[in-house]
Amino acid sequence: MTGRTAPEALPPALRARFALIAALAALVVAALGILYAGHGEPGGVDRRLVAPTADSVGPPWRRAALALDFLGEPTGSALLLAALVTVFLLLRRPRAAVLVVAAAGATVATATLLKHLVGRTIHGDGNLSYPSGHTAFATALALVVALPAAGRPGLGRTAATSLVLAAALAAGAVMGWAQVALGAHYPTDVLGGWCTALAVVPATAWLLDRAADRGPDAGRRTDAAREQPR
Repeated sequence: MTGRTAPEALPPALRARFALIAALAALVVAALGILYAGHGEPGGVDRRLVAPTADSVGPPWRRAALALDFLGEPTGSALLLAALVTVFLLLRRPRAAVLVVAAAGATVATATLLKHLVGRTIHGDGNLSYPSGHTAFATALALVVALPAAGRPGLGRTAATSLVLAAALAAGAVMGWAQVALGAHYPTDVLGGWCTALAVVPATAWLLDRAADRGPDAGRRTDAAREQPR
């Protein structure tokens, strides 16, 4: 027993900041959901951002959009999850490996539930669109990858927060572009998906840390830490 503990899924120095970010993101998700509940047409913001032929993007951009879309489908997402879990296990970051699956699952489940609660549709009554599950999934994975890097010693809180948010913004923007370009979602659906991940992932990471710290080895880890030379 060396007394070493697994690094936290959510770096302690960032918990307060991401609690606030998660709360604000949840408010945006709720506000947009209420605003577009039961709608089947683009809103004013959507009309200003997207041309009526946005779903007819041509090659080579259409192929790029389809490739990105595949990464959010069951097969593509499973491959991504397996790859990330493997990488984190090889890096001896078991808590991050668990967070990959837990955060992605919680985010997608939340997005799916919200789709049925909000009932916004695109291209027909059967195509629920708010929030974008693909965008939420991509953003969640970016957050999970960025959080361990943000916990590195010597990285200030502002820099660490900026790093995580930049990764989330990049992933959300790229996947969101693909969804809008393919006509699968409105821009406000993409924003809702991005904010869904920002609300769910920090909460999931915090819960994972609490569960791990209360696990059967918590007492032994604490005793071992006390026995270390001061």
